Amino acid sequence: MPVDEADWDVIYTEQLPRVYNFLRYRVGDGQLAEDLTAATFEKAWRKRGNYRRNLGAFSTWLFTIARNVATDHFRRNHRELPLDDAHVEAAPAHVEEIVQRRYDFAFLSMLLAQLSARERELIAYKYGAELDNRTIARLTHLSESNVGSILNRSVNKLRAAWKTEKEVENER
Repeated sequence: MPVDEADWDVIYTEQLPRVYNFLRYRVGDGQLAEDLTAATFEKAWRKRGNYRRNLGAFSTWLFTIARNVATDHFRRNHRELPLDDAHVEAAPAHVEEIVQRRYDFAFLSMLLAQLSARERELIAYKYGAELDNRTIARLTHLSESNVGSILNRSVNKLRAAWKTEKEVENER
């Protein structure tokens, strides 16, 4: 059964921030993420008659489209972009805070770049799109427990590297 046109406004309103955040995590550029988000919703709109409720949740179908849009972008450009711009900063009160946040974000971006493509993608789904492990499992064709294990291992790697860096920084 196709998506009812009456539902489209609600779906768009609910899913737009999640799709945008997922793509922002994946490409690291806000403007590009906006373009890819628009492309995702355009494809979903054009192909809305192909969606079948009995095959999965609409969000799963939509994130599959978003994933494919990102993959097509990377294929065209033959590289992944850094995550330098993926963080939306609150306006800190002091220059030192600005410098520290940018340093921290650059360091986190470097740590994320050291993860495998699959680990980065799962982190983008989990923390960018705020999807639960069950939905991520459906999108990636992994088991829910495998998604949880990979995410846990990836986050632990990031935490360990972060902690090591902070200890070195404190010794300086």
